[in-house]
Amino acid sequence: MSNISQLVLDENNIAFHPMMGNSYQLNDFGTEITTLIREGKSKDEIVEILFEKYDVEYNNLFIDVSDFFAKLRVYGLL
Repeated sequence: MSNISQLVLDENNIAFHPMMGNSYQLNDFGTEITTLIREGKSKDEIVEILFEKYDVEYNNLFIDVSDFFAKLRVYGLL
């Protein structure tokens, strides 16, 4: 089981990992990406989903999602 699937997300965008004992403050966008990852979506699928949902520039969105994935890897969640 991946570490991200073990996160407990609350309504205040706090993600808690009970096994690691770490908490992470996410924004709405980070919470949405985390939820999509937990649903098994790939990075490219997440970018497409968010691009269709929000009025944002595709390249900026791709960079933001890629940065979020990189941070998840740094924290050992992916």
